[in-house]
Order: sequence, then C-alpha cells, then structure tokens
Amino acid sequence: MTTLIESAEHKSLREAVAAFAQTHPHTTNAEDGKRLWQEAAKLGYIGVNLPEAYGGGGAGITELSLVLEELGAAGNPLLMMIVSPAICGTVIARFGTEEQKRAWLPSLADGTRLMAFGITEPDAGSNSHRITTTARRDPATGDWILTGRKVFVSGVDIADATLIVGRTEDARTGRLKPCLFIVPRDAPGFERRPIDMELNAVERQFELTLDDVRLPADALVGDEDAGLLQLFAGLNPERVMTAAFGIGMGRYALSRAVGYARERTVWKTPIGAHQAIAHPLAQAHIDLELARLMMQKAAHLYDAGDDVGAGEAANMAKYAAGEACVRAVDQAVHTLGGNGLTREFGLARLITASRVARIAPVSREMILNYVSHQTLGLPKSY
Repeated sequence: MTTLIESAEHKSLREAVAAFAQTHPHTTNAEDGKRLWQEAAKLGYIGVNLPEAYGGGGAGITELSLVLEELGAAGNPLLMMIVSPAICGTVIARFGTEEQKRAWLPSLADGTRLMAFGITEPDAGSNSHRITTTARRDPATGDWILTGRKVFVSGVDIADATLIVGRTEDARTGRLKPCLFIVPRDAPGFERRPIDMELNAVERQFELTLDDVRLPADALVGDEDAGLLQLFAGLNPERVMTAAFGIGMGRYALSRAVGYARERTVWKTPIGAHQAIAHPLAQAHIDLELARLMMQKAAHLYDAGDDVGAGEAANMAKYAAGEACVRAVDQAVHTLGGNGLTREFGLARLITASRVARIAPVSREMILNYVSHQTLGLPKSY
C-alpha cells in the first residue's frame, strides 16, 4: 500500500517543497538556477537521498523524486537533481571508498559542489556496450589514463567533476568492461565544448574530449570487476528522476491550462465548460497520475534494494511520464490557442523541453525493447 497512499511524512515533505517552490519565479538564467539550488540544498531537499552520516537526509529516491516533481510543478524542474544527487551521489554512496564518500557526499548534499555524469557517446547512442572511452593503467605509477569522447553531458560548466563511464580491459579475457571514474573539471586533457541546442533550459549541454587524461588510482569508483552493477545502480534512479522531471513539467503545464480555461470566456461561458476543452485536460491529468503511481512503485522498489524489479518499473515509469508530459504540454498549449505560444504564458518553451522526457536518458523505443525482451520474453531483433 505504500506505493498507493503517501505517508504523512511524504505529504508534509510535498507540501513544504511546494510552498518553497511557489516563492521562486521561473529561473531563466544560470545565476537564478544556482540560487534556487543553494536555497533548496540549505533546506535539505537536494541531498535528501544521501546518507545522514555524510550530511544527507538519510531518505531515498522516493523522497528525492518527490522533491523534483514539486519543483517542476511550480515551473522550476532542476535537471541537475537527476544527475548530481541521484546518479553520482547514489553511486558514490553505494560503491565509493570511505575517502570518496567523505570528499564528495557532504558537498553534494549541501549544494556547495555539483557532479555531472558522462555516458553517451557520438557512435554508441543507447548501446552502452559500444562505449569506446577507454581507461588504461600506467604500470609505472598506477595512474589511470582516459581517452575518448562524450556528448550531451548536462551542466559540465557548473560541475566540479564529472563521473565518466569508461571501459577497462579484463586481464583474463581481454574484453572491455565498464568502469566509473571521477574526473575533476580542471584535469589536463579534459576539454568541453558547448552544444548549440534549441532548448530553452538553464542547464547547458556539452561535448567532452578526454585526451590522455591522467587520474590517480583512487579516481576509480568501486570495484573494477563490478562495472555493470554499479552503472545500473545509477541508471535506475536516473529513470525514476526523469519520470519525476516529466510529471512535474506536465503538472505545471496542466495547471496553467486549467487556470486559463476557468477564466477565458467566449460567448458568455468559460471555455473550460466545453467538453472539447475539459475532457482532454482531464485525460492529461489521469495520464500524469498513472505515471506517478509507476514512478512511486519504481522508487520504492529501488529504495528497498530490489534492483531488478526497480529496473523494470523505472523504465516503465520513465516511458509513461514522458508520454504523459508531452501530451499535457501539447494540450495546454492548444487550450490557450495563440496565447499558448507567447512568452507571457511560458508554455511554448515546454514544447521542446517536454521532448527531453521522451528522448533522454533512453528513448521510448529502447524502453519498449526492454519490456518486450525482459518482461515479455520476446526474442531480440538486435
């Protein structure tokens, strides 16, 4: 029942975050975004999922996704919440050394530092098995040397380090295996180039080049032989949080449309009285609520330690939320008509932004592949 009925603590958290979010107008620049991040962190919202022993709230992805959803519902979805505390913080908390935990978790929790996450490559796309960024050891010093490229990495310019997914060679088999490395932003050979996006977002996207980036031995996070386990420990929260991102955005668009439909009067009647307007908005609300239920299920499974069950549910939640978000934004814009495309109402920018929930971090088609193979047991086409 925990996934169906929120606890009193969760209701209180939701109300507190919603009240906080309402006091902040939509962030339109990096400075506003930084201020919002820091103020949210001071209230314990950014690090709510990180261990108490390292300055976090000691809760889980369930609570963190709730925070992101409510921020999004107020018009301020903080994209880096998906990356810094959810992916990087989770991976370091679960698999990092004591030194890595002490070095990173308190500052990730209190908002004084950020960490980006680099996995996508120009030629690999959704196939993480084709990642070509490689890490090799220097036998003389024990250092790691990383070489490769990454694309569509969010917030590298504001992050103090990037958690990079590279591949090392298994000495026994000669095969490459994924591993995770903390790369400081000022590491020699670590270069970034902004990607020119037609996306109205505070967070920028970057292409990264790693040209023989030398890292100390302790830059490796976790066990060199457990790369996939560690990788998916971060990717499941990423999908849950992307669902929260989409649900929050969809709720924001829907609330603007409902408010407009109540007030906008044509032929003596508010347009919201007409079923052609009311029913699509009701359907959008239902879709968002259904997506939230699956998101909550996925978050609870993950927090309970069921990585396999969480993987299936997180993929479904991300799919459902992406579809619901796009439909809610589209219907909101349509409800406002020409006003939906004006800067005044702030919905047109969401037309592009809502597509992110469908595309990233994995496309809806790859999720359908996952469900057809893993859940339904159908054969692969690739």
